[in-house]
Amino acid sequence: MPGCSGVRSVQSDRMSAPEVIRVTGGTPLHGQVAVLGAKNAALKHMVATMLAPGNHVLENVPAIADVAIMREVLAYAGATCIRDGTSLLITVPEEPHPEAPLELVRKMRASILVLGALLARCGEARVALPGGDDFGSRPIDMHLEGLRDMGAVFELNHGVLEGRAPDGLHGTDIYLEFPSVGATENLLLAAAMATGTTTISNAAREPEMSDLAHFLNKMGAKIEGAGTSTISVHGVGSLDAATHRVVPDRLEAGTYALAGAISSGVVRVVDCVPDHLRMELRKMAAAGCEVTTGEDWIEVSGPDRPQPVDFATLPYPGFHTDMHPQMVAFLSIADGTSIATENVYAARFRYVGELNRMGANIHTDGQHVVVRGTNRLSGCEVDGCDIRAAAALVLAGLVADGTTSVVHADHIDRGYAGFVEKMRALGAGITRL
Repeated sequence: MPGCSGVRSVQSDRMSAPEVIRVTGGTPLHGQVAVLGAKNAALKHMVATMLAPGNHVLENVPAIADVAIMREVLAYAGATCIRDGTSLLITVPEEPHPEAPLELVRKMRASILVLGALLARCGEARVALPGGDDFGSRPIDMHLEGLRDMGAVFELNHGVLEGRAPDGLHGTDIYLEFPSVGATENLLLAAAMATGTTTISNAAREPEMSDLAHFLNKMGAKIEGAGTSTISVHGVGSLDAATHRVVPDRLEAGTYALAGAISSGVVRVVDCVPDHLRMELRKMAAAGCEVTTGEDWIEVSGPDRPQPVDFATLPYPGFHTDMHPQMVAFLSIADGTSIATENVYAARFRYVGELNRMGANIHTDGQHVVVRGTNRLSGCEVDGCDIRAAAALVLAGLVADGTTSVVHADHIDRGYAGFVEKMRALGAGITRL
């Protein structure tokens, strides 16, 4: 096992962004929009590069704020990241620095994945407890329990999680209480170089997680069953640098599809994988949208007014929790009452009050959101408190009377590259201040 040096550098390219997006409603969207690689895949692939020294190339990487933050995390560990268009060249040293500091990790929850990668590569890791969007309690107990079963020991000192694998990591059988994407990915990264075979049961099946396994296999890992509920990882002694194209972002695709739907327009989303949105598209169709798909495109024609639809968020292939706020914005103007049930994040509902400020009639009851459709929303100032809430409020602004100002809209930059420009190209009356 290679040692880990104390050399580190910080490369900062985080995009500064205006905090207000202003939308003038009343214009149906029409046209075609292309999506890039998935945020929830690109970030994990960037972490995976730390498992192998050398020059990695990730293609189809969006220029979003979270990618910029992850570049800083890797730079702190000693890697260099150079962007060339939509490609990232990541050069990983022979002896990375096994630490992710608080000032970086607190900005983005995905940073916790460096824990499994650095334990596997260096035999130790120091990672501050994660931040990211505030969706209530999202503990990392399953991450730690699985890593302990593989031979890691942990101490929490002053908010920093210090992990060691004194005898290296070893394969074992792990059963997850819930098919957590983050826990599955962290264990996958750790198991890739562990001694022996690791079996992860009740594993997450998300396309982004499967894409991570595909990238790791390109690096020389031996992973079977990704995309099913049981994954087997046969550990190897070392991995090699590789080149990989990131899977398209289904959440970006779904957001633009709903933008067309809520505005009673017709929008074609290209460079996507329609099958990754099959539940979301099914619910759009039930609400009255005309949905057609091809090999790598989706076209959605919105109704004059949606029909009410009930939906529940679930792990893949269920309805994605990150499409919940956008769907509720769409249903807020439905001709009837819809019920959304949130089964993934307990405190996802801060956007509800902001939609109600615009004239929606929504209330929460435990994990349920009751949406009584109204035929009119009115523009006003609202707070885009997280990535998907901000996007949902912009969508609501597309059909609201007058002008909607979404403050703290810089959250959108964490998940959508060129959001305002793409929406404007579809005909939206949208500007940044």
